[in-house]
Amino acid sequence: MLQFFLSSWRAGFRSRAVLGYFLLGLALVVFAYFAASFSLRQLKTVTLDVGFSGLRFCLVFISITLVQDLVGREIERRSVVFSLSYPASRASYLLGRFFGVLALSASAALILGLLLWLAALAAGGGYEQEHRVALGFPYWLALFGFWLDASVVAAFVLLVSSVATVSLLPLAAGVAFAIIGKAIGPVLAYVASGADQGEALAHVYQPVLAIAKWVVPDLSSLDWRPWPMYGIAPDTGFVQASVLVALLYAGGLIGISVWVFGRREFA
Repeated sequence: MLQFFLSSWRAGFRSRAVLGYFLLGLALVVFAYFAASFSLRQLKTVTLDVGFSGLRFCLVFISITLVQDLVGREIERRSVVFSLSYPASRASYLLGRFFGVLALSASAALILGLLLWLAALAAGGGYEQEHRVALGFPYWLALFGFWLDASVVAAFVLLVSSVATVSLLPLAAGVAFAIIGKAIGPVLAYVASGADQGEALAHVYQPVLAIAKWVVPDLSSLDWRPWPMYGIAPDTGFVQASVLVALLYAGGLIGISVWVFGRREFA
């Protein structure tokens, strides 16, 4: 497994697409810093909000692109046959690749997160806003939530890559999964509240959403940005439950991926 992890690590740094998304993330951090000038009072809060959104977006696409390049493209080009010729199991190949993706996305999260942290510190100069932002543990917990979000998406893309024969399918499926996962929580809350008195609409879609929530995880539950931005701490039990669900869901996807990949025939 170690050799596949290390090769994934090296390949990730050579990927132009990943470098492009990282540079985009860097540009978004710079934009977040200057976006504070549009606010008269909550300068640091605006910087964090814009920066968190950009960082979350980039981490998801970095993870999707890495899985597609390291697994999906190798299968499509049949170069995976050479990797599997080593005296190692298929499970070690797939897990080594996936853990390499996690390590690379974690590195991107730490670097971009540190730059955003510095941008938030510098935003507004010496101006102290009324509600101070929390740039200690709450900030890094929010960053961990974004990385975990991207990891769940990566696990789904890994499963699609294990069965797909077209390299673009994992990318398209991963983007769709990320969008649905982030939207399902707010949509469920909206429908449960009565859909702005649209009872007929709620009655039609509530059964479908009730099934969907058991198929697609609520990735919005991993967004804990209100704590560093506004000092609104999430319930500890809620955070623990969200992390546990994400880990179990990702673990299940990885297990299925290993099982499917182990039985796939490569011509």
